[in-house]
Amino acid sequence: MKRFRDVVAVIAICMMAFTLLPFNVEAAQNVESTMTLATTTSTQDSGLLDYLLLVFEKDYNTKVKVIAVGSGQAMEMGQKGDADVLLVHSRAAEDKFVADGFGINRKDVMHNEFLIVGPASDPAKIKGTSDVVAAFKKIAASESKFVSRADKSGTHTKELGIWKKAGITPALPWYIEAGKGMGDTLLMSGEMKAYTLADEATWLSWKGKTELTEILQGDKLLFNPYGVIAVNPAKHPGVHKNAANAFIEFMTGTKGQNMIASFGKEKYGKALFTPDALPKVVAPTPAPAPAPVAVSPTDKATVNVYALNVRTGPGTNYKILGSVVKGTELQVLGSSGKWLKVNYGNKEAYVAGWLVKK
Repeated sequence: MKRFRDVVAVIAICMMAFTLLPFNVEAAQNVESTMTLATTTSTQDSGLLDYLLLVFEKDYNTKVKVIAVGSGQAMEMGQKGDADVLLVHSRAAEDKFVADGFGINRKDVMHNEFLIVGPASDPAKIKGTSDVVAAFKKIAASESKFVSRADKSGTHTKELGIWKKAGITPALPWYIEAGKGMGDTLLMSGEMKAYTLADEATWLSWKGKTELTEILQGDKLLFNPYGVIAVNPAKHPGVHKNAANAFIEFMTGTKGQNMIASFGKEKYGKALFTPDALPKVVAPTPAPAPAPVAVSPTDKATVNVYALNVRTGPGTNYKILGSVVKGTELQVLGSSGKWLKVNYGNKEAYVAGWLVKK
């Protein structure tokens, strides 16, 4: 009996130690075979998810069930434990989701931007402006039709924030709530010849299906960042935490980030998303120029190579004045880094200091 208790104790200690170890994405045998991803319709409608999950599922032998809804609905699923991991774009709500204890290991993944699209006739006359708040005011003032996703998505949240900044409460008959995802909202806006707010990725992949056109983009208020979050196993012990963390590591690792950086380039001439987790390339600090070597005007140097070029300045980019042969003795007048200033035909010139012997 004592031996049995000792074995159980050892197993318990090992299990506790294992839970404290950082997740190792290479330990693929520990990744669950299935996972539920709650994400936005924009990641699915743009085609990005199909592109990424084909590789993720193969690498980790994990089948992913995708539920594409608005960011708000995705986080509601996370709160209930109905998803293992979230890929969303509503930063304030994401931060609250984590602060409330429902999510862990949140990381930046990528970004693009929102833009206003609408009919080519532009009834509110907003094309040419770069101020999205001013544009919303003109849409309301002219009572031009505007279709809202109205689905608690990140796009919907962004849109409501802009109306709030404009000091406007939009309403019927010109303001229509679709209650649909981004692709369907674009189709509905096209049929109604209405404006709408869209994420750039879905717009580029769907614009050929409507008669809408780009009306306004570039305002910094339209920045659209995406984050990935694992549902907290402390709240919901049944979640597939290893698969969730594997997905996060894949999305923010070199492989996933490079795939994001290339997605859409061939078809649209530009990537639909910009990766945010790739290491920032910092230009190396140039090494300081070597301190000049103090020499006396009476110093001599002897050419130590078959032929040595004499230049107008201390570098190979300077003009060649001539050359001197091996054994020639030169009067040294000074130095600049590794170059020696010498007397050449009663004029100051320069030679490579490492090719002479003093």
